[in-house]
Amino acid sequence: MTVTSITALTPPDSRECSNSPPSCSNSPPNPYKFSAPRRPALGQEGRPISLRANHLEVSVRPGYIYQYKITIQPGGCPRRVNREIVKTMVEAYTAIWRTSAGPILPVYDGRDSLYSIQPIPSVGDADKLKLEVTLAGPDGRDRTFSVEIKFEHKISLYDLLSSIEGRAREVPEDAAFAVDVVLRHLPSMLYTPVGRSFFSPPTNYYHPLGGGREVWFGFHQSVRPSHWKMTLNIDVSATAFYKAQPVIDFMSELLDIRNLDADNIQLNDTQRSRLSKELKGLKIEITHSQIARKYRVCNLTRRSAQMQCFPLQLENGQTVECTVAKFFMDKYRMRLKYPGLPCLQVGQEHKHTYLPMEVCRIVAGQRCLKKLTDMQTSTMIKATARSAPDREREIRNLITKADFNNDPFIKQFGLEVSQRMMDTPGRVLNPPKLEYGARNSRTFTVPSQGVWDMRGKQFFEGMTIKDWAIACFTPQQSVKPQDLKNFVDRLTQISSDLGMKILREPCFCKYIHDASNVQPMFNYLRNEFADLQLIIVVLPGKTPVYAEVKRMGDSVLGIATQCIKSKNVTRTTAQMLSNLCLKINAKLGGINTILVPENRPKLFREPVIFLGATVTHPPAGDNKKPSIAALVASVDGHPSAYSAVVRIQQARKDVIQSLSNMVKDSLINFYRRTGFKPHRIVMYRDGVSEGQFYAVLQFELLAIRRACIDLEEGYRPGITFIVVQKRHHTRLFCADQRDQSGRSGNVPAGTTVDSNITHPTENDFYLCSHQGIQGTSRPSYYRCLWDDNGLSADELQTLTYQLCHTYARCTRSVSIPAPAYYAHLVAIRARYHIIDKEHDVDNGAYDGGDESRFMSIEKAVQVHHQSKNVMYFA
Repeated sequence: MTVTSITALTPPDSRECSNSPPSCSNSPPNPYKFSAPRRPALGQEGRPISLRANHLEVSVRPGYIYQYKITIQPGGCPRRVNREIVKTMVEAYTAIWRTSAGPILPVYDGRDSLYSIQPIPSVGDADKLKLEVTLAGPDGRDRTFSVEIKFEHKISLYDLLSSIEGRAREVPEDAAFAVDVVLRHLPSMLYTPVGRSFFSPPTNYYHPLGGGREVWFGFHQSVRPSHWKMTLNIDVSATAFYKAQPVIDFMSELLDIRNLDADNIQLNDTQRSRLSKELKGLKIEITHSQIARKYRVCNLTRRSAQMQCFPLQLENGQTVECTVAKFFMDKYRMRLKYPGLPCLQVGQEHKHTYLPMEVCRIVAGQRCLKKLTDMQTSTMIKATARSAPDREREIRNLITKADFNNDPFIKQFGLEVSQRMMDTPGRVLNPPKLEYGARNSRTFTVPSQGVWDMRGKQFFEGMTIKDWAIACFTPQQSVKPQDLKNFVDRLTQISSDLGMKILREPCFCKYIHDASNVQPMFNYLRNEFADLQLIIVVLPGKTPVYAEVKRMGDSVLGIATQCIKSKNVTRTTAQMLSNLCLKINAKLGGINTILVPENRPKLFREPVIFLGATVTHPPAGDNKKPSIAALVASVDGHPSAYSAVVRIQQARKDVIQSLSNMVKDSLINFYRRTGFKPHRIVMYRDGVSEGQFYAVLQFELLAIRRACIDLEEGYRPGITFIVVQKRHHTRLFCADQRDQSGRSGNVPAGTTVDSNITHPTENDFYLCSHQGIQGTSRPSYYRCLWDDNGLSADELQTLTYQLCHTYARCTRSVSIPAPAYYAHLVAIRARYHIIDKEHDVDNGAYDGGDESRFMSIEKAVQVHHQSKNVMYFA
């Protein structure tokens, strides 16, 4: 079939598009617009359960909203300032907003769009209105802005109502966005907005995180189109902010400096570098002047205040070099208390503006974008975890406090927000039956509340370990030789019970110091013991040894490695050792358990390959590291065993650029291992934000098709493409207390919702596949963006739930299907493989442009050919 004959809107089947030209990120938009399939009939399987969701119904009055383009000069102000400018403009020019029906209350998105429920009388279709606005600056200086208002277009709410009632296919994004802006306008003026959440400074609570950071609580709200209605998703939210405090206190907290009395206190290079990293980009205000001016930190000087010089212009026009400490003494009569500390360089780097730390304070309300430490993350979880009933109570309090229907802007636009959380019907799917034991001694188990145990059962396919080694990187006084012996004895016993036989004592068991000895040790073991299968590495805690062990094991030599914390060696438990065996067996190529073939969905009647894919990005603010794309693919019919392919790509790009080649590798691997060509491909794609769903679909669906055609002309397996999302704010609560599960009172594992709070026309659902242990369970959200295989709602939901039970590392149903989870593990492991390469990059952002550097990092993420055939990432 030729490309030109493809239907412009919706091809009946992605197989039609096999000959489409390659799409690349900088090419014009793809003319073949793949539309997501309509929802098949709602799912029926499972027992019914009554639920409440944290969505409020929003009634929309039919009519029109008028959108205007706002241009503010000088531009480049933060949204907070833009809002202040527009608010001042509306208050100052009341006549412009007056109509015969009364004053217009416009709403503003903080960027360039203003909305009103009636046309602004003085701005016609082709007119522009220019107004001047003066804001009083915090430093006492007035700032004048020019605001231009121009009519953009008339938004129909009739179209929005038509789509949510299922009469139109597409939800008009402009109308949904306008409604969202109306509901966010007032909170944006009252609170500190962060993404779709709003925060205010702590008042009756204090949760320090250490390192100058603290927890702020707030709320999230977003408008979502749902069945027959718009809904407002509202949830409690928490994030880390920098504490408003003197920079000296910030430094003491970050660097754990107890004694600040000494006037000769200085920082060493390590301390200075750490402080500089943390302060860069933060806003500070000065305390030594009547006017509290604010600056942004661009650097920390290498020299101290008594040594750091800058060019000072004297009254006679002469320029002299002056130290910061002398300048403050001469100008402000201030003898610096800490002249030995470095200065903050603020503003633009070429202007050489230096401030002693002791005259600066961290400005309040700055969100922490940098990655939290493990300790801070743990503190954050403890501070924010709430049982489901407690969270529901907090959400109800939020709804009461928000008092939406008395918001004058919401009233003016004719919206009405229900004060009750939505009741929604759900179903609890039945768990799959799992099979254990060798072929001649099959045993079965059915999970209960998302959990099962392995007592009295053996792996479906247990490996036999002959040659293995132990390397202990914890000193002998912490892990004694007797501890290692006991550990070996208990591990051998438990692994034997599980059907993974360890035939003899380790061939090597030594204490080793320092990460620099990892490589020589691995090389020695490879040369000395040619058939070595496994190295168990005992670690004291978080250490660079881990990354080096994984690099050598996965990438250089292709030997399975299992790291274990020393506290788990000295105090073994049957549960911990059993979990360790789950991981070891999977890494060696064994199969822990399978879905009972008789109970699997009918999709399994033909060869099917399951793909899991994700892209992980470097931490916010880090522009030197690449993004990592990971793809895992099943290599058996169960599916229990997976192979992995990794690529690096330009930072923060959601689309997987090399997907076609990655899929090709995976299909070849499947064929080699099973002897079959897959008739069907099921892709679970994680790591995509909602705004990118369709960009990803257009590119990646064609990439998968292209991979098939490249392998064999006319090879066109049916593709099902499902996006998995965990980063959303929908929470489900049991309407009947008797349905609650676990200590935190969560919905039971297997709870599914595909109506009421889901998309008006597309095939999506929420599934809480795991048993909540701490806090409120977050259901995973699934959106089927393409389906050649014609799966019914029940088939897709059951398949997804069953795959959540095939995760090799634990005997629990996990929160997302195993292939998607494995893709995450592969991407995380790849980040460890390139740690040393990332340390080498000190100049410039990663944009894929530097060929040699690209090749060096790309090579580092590839694993040894022996690792490729096993689940080294388990």
